Amino acid sequence: MELSRKRQRELKKLRREAEHVWDEQREVLERAAGILRDASRQAAAVARDDVAPRVRQTYEKRIVPGVEAGVDSVRHAASSTRDRFVDDVIPAVTGAIGSAIAVLDVARDKRIRDALRQVSATGRDLATRAGQKVGIVEVKPKPGPGRYILIGLGVVATAAIAYAAWQTLRADDDLWVEEEPAPEA
Repeated sequence: MELSRKRQRELKKLRREAEHVWDEQREVLERAAGILRDASRQAAAVARDDVAPRVRQTYEKRIVPGVEAGVDSVRHAASSTRDRFVDDVIPAVTGAIGSAIAVLDVARDKRIRDALRQVSATGRDLATRAGQKVGIVEVKPKPGPGRYILIGLGVVATAAIAYAAWQTLRADDDLWVEEEPAPEA
């Protein structure tokens, strides 16, 4: 397909104008890149000279004291909790365990077991005789003292644990003391 001379001249003219516009655009982009480099250098200088000292000063005046106060509060709370645990919880638990062991030692004593067995047997005999005299049929034996000893141990242990937990978790006004703000010069 062949173009007329007039069309060829118009296409050449358009091509020259397009190349001219392209050259101008390249110059504009190069100039913009140079301006951007200068602006980034200036921004770095401003950040280094003005912004960084302000950030450092704010960090040292506001953040560091707050963090130190928080760390001190946590240390104080941990120390108080440890002291409460050592002074209140451990003695209560060891006391409950000691009481339980004492009750078990008493229950293991052969003389006491024999006496309880004899009392239980005597009571059963008396109840059977009394029931026969009144005309009641046979009386069923009741649970022995072991059941009541174990129930007592459970109640004592539960009470000791509840008391220790209450002592540990109760609100104490001495734990939280607000710091007074330092007077500013």
